[in-house]
Amino acid sequence: MLSLAIRKALPGFSLDVAWEAHEKVVALFGPSGAGKTLTLQALAGLVRPDAGRIVVGGRVFFDGARGVNVRPQERHLGYVFQGYALFPHLSVEDNVGYGLRTLAQEARRRRVAEVMERLGLGGQARRHPRELSGGQQQRVALARALAGDPGLLLLDEPLSALDAPLRRQLREDLMQIVGEWGVPTVLVTHDLAEAFQLADRIVIYDQGRVVQAAPKSDLLSRPASEQVARLLGVRNILEGTVLKATPEIIQLRWRGHDLEAINSPARGWLPPPGTRVVFFIRPEYVRLIRKDRQAPDPTHYMNRMEGRVVAQVDQGTTWTLYFAVDGAAPHARESHDLEIEVPRLVHEMLEIGRDHRWAISMHRGSIHVLPQA
Repeated sequence: MLSLAIRKALPGFSLDVAWEAHEKVVALFGPSGAGKTLTLQALAGLVRPDAGRIVVGGRVFFDGARGVNVRPQERHLGYVFQGYALFPHLSVEDNVGYGLRTLAQEARRRRVAEVMERLGLGGQARRHPRELSGGQQQRVALARALAGDPGLLLLDEPLSALDAPLRRQLREDLMQIVGEWGVPTVLVTHDLAEAFQLADRIVIYDQGRVVQAAPKSDLLSRPASEQVARLLGVRNILEGTVLKATPEIIQLRWRGHDLEAINSPARGWLPPPGTRVVFFIRPEYVRLIRKDRQAPDPTHYMNRMEGRVVAQVDQGTTWTLYFAVDGAAPHARESHDLEIEVPRLVHEMLEIGRDHRWAISMHRGSIHVLPQA
């Protein structure tokens, strides 16, 4: 288990965060400058917090009240820096073995060879970083971090220096390596796809604070607040008025229409009628009703309304439609109310590029009412 609660004041910025994790891989996610790397440096002992406590696997690394601050080299961690920070004048094998200088020469040689072989670097021993591809450099940095058999692996934006196609490929390689080695890992990233693919738990940072920490399966369906939803890039964040709330459903008034959403049993929240609430629906969950389906079943097509597509953007494999619901202005978003995402094949089959008038529906289970701040 990893438990961290620290405070650190810097000129123009203050970090005050607390979180725990039992999962194998934890991602610290949030915008640049939110305090993620500073937290990683505090874990590694490169930065001393002003106050707080850090415990990793039952071992106290830092305790401000008791004056405990274990030195970095005694924390037994592996650290992959942003940009990898390989030594350009050293060969691959010397980079990998850099942290093993206290071992006897033969033991060090065997360990370096073993780690390089496991990471697919067996033929690169005599080469230098400048002679390697971005993927090979990443593997060398990981090999150096793992060579000492660390109790915790720290990854600071390990893929940020790579272009998009290579980043996708190496993300899969990184996931495989971390999984095979089984080392508990803390990953810093501002790429949500990276966080979801690599981590089991995600801690969301914003302006030096933790705004939510949860298993990744909970985040997209149950963000803790509107702030978290926006940090996650959730689209179709809307405001409505409560008509009725029971433990099972919440009825809302929005854009002249009555909507029904499933209430969260875990929340037990019963806002009184007239309460203004924020809710969201992801674009892929808004359904276009085919025009050859006469008199659609109202139990199947819930929360039905009509309007028109006022703009559309080709995203390659999908199309994003900007939909204005019939009714009085102003719209929720300038000229439209909803974003709708449809597969390319559906866009072609329904001839959406030609026909802009549509009826839509939203299943009540896909409408998520956010907790009030």
